[in-house]
Amino acid sequence: MIRLSGRFRSALIIGGQGIRSRKLRTFLSMISLFLGVLAVVTVQAGAETAKTLRLADLELHVGKDGTRQMYVPSMPDAMDAALTSVAGKPDAIGLMQYQAIIGEPNVLPINQGAAPFDNNDGGYYGPQMEMYCDPMTGACRPIQNELTAQPTRGQAVELVLQGLTGDIRQFRPFRPVAGNWLDFSGEPSYSPRLVLNKEAAKGFTRYQIPAEMRVDGAIANPTPRIIGVIDDGNSQPTAYVRVDEMRNWMPKTTANQMYGPGLQLMFAPSAGETEALVMRKLTALGVPQEMIHVETINARKDIAGELAIIRWIFLGMAALVLLIGVAGILNVGLATVGERVEEFALRRAVGTPRSLLAGIVLAETLLTGLLTAAAAIGLAVVALDVGSGMLGSRVPQLQDMTFPWQAGVAGVIAGLVAGLLGGSIPAIRAARIPIATVMRA
Repeated sequence: MIRLSGRFRSALIIGGQGIRSRKLRTFLSMISLFLGVLAVVTVQAGAETAKTLRLADLELHVGKDGTRQMYVPSMPDAMDAALTSVAGKPDAIGLMQYQAIIGEPNVLPINQGAAPFDNNDGGYYGPQMEMYCDPMTGACRPIQNELTAQPTRGQAVELVLQGLTGDIRQFRPFRPVAGNWLDFSGEPSYSPRLVLNKEAAKGFTRYQIPAEMRVDGAIANPTPRIIGVIDDGNSQPTAYVRVDEMRNWMPKTTANQMYGPGLQLMFAPSAGETEALVMRKLTALGVPQEMIHVETINARKDIAGELAIIRWIFLGMAALVLLIGVAGILNVGLATVGERVEEFALRRAVGTPRSLLAGIVLAETLLTGLLTAAAAIGLAVVALDVGSGMLGSRVPQLQDMTFPWQAGVAGVIAGLVAGLLGGSIPAIRAARIPIATVMRA
């Protein structure tokens, strides 16, 4: 049990009695300080919330901190060896990227080039066109072969197909929207199971798309099954599939022909042995070391600098507002000491130490700062709870958002510092009141 010293306890008791006897003046002091403390709490809470949201977006796109990433070059033997090494491993996965068209055959997809459906301007990778460049002027223009019949746009959508060897959600925490996630247990199906992201789901919601999927290099067009929808933070239509279900439809000569930079492997921090095994196999196959790119994801470090600059800028602005509250406490404190000159002089006459008189004044201002901090923190908690409830449907990251404890600590510190700064001069003045003042009274 913490025991307070006699003087400190006496200062708190007398200071609390002073607050009770001057409620209106205490309330006015709290009003002048409230906005300053609230500004500090808001800035700190906003910075922590922005950090959480920014980190969540980075984890969706890049991966969790500490995850090891390896990119294997597009060499068939090397890719087969890497896929075999991570297959069935709970702490490692392989990621192969294809491009697929689902829908009517022999038509142009609605979102050619896997473009977003709300911004369909030809896609990221539009159709290849023959160019003619004038040798005299150097100007180039596309030319179309009029003899070649151009397919018409039909009921088909184009999307990026991510083939997985295992559950990627341990590295990139996708948020479920509807249905189920991929089940990697059991034998691969000849009807590929797909999990769409929210952007790809738009296409299947808006249009009547036949269940026929075309992938370059496949021996036939499989019939896919959509089993779920997730939010992966990606604005490009994307679907996730078991890579072995896709390789059922591809001969060995074309199974490793991917759309993208190559095979991507992701390892948990505890998967050092699996990563070393992959490296040994690739080295044994003659893959040059410089062609194997390995990196550790450290998203928190990457965003720390930019968020720190923004936080300090707004904390500086909040400090200016807080100084206004300090000035208010100082003004009220000086007025209070002026009214209590006889009281303090009488206390000095009966033997009260100067330090205790200063402590009484400081106790009042510090208690006022703590009460103000409690009010500001309470308002911030309610505002965050209401805001997350209203915006949770639009910003899913806010649904599970809780009030950051760092903001509460910052508010308490701001209240105490304001009380200390605003009460220091009145406390010194109270301690210097001469005993002779009581004689004149």
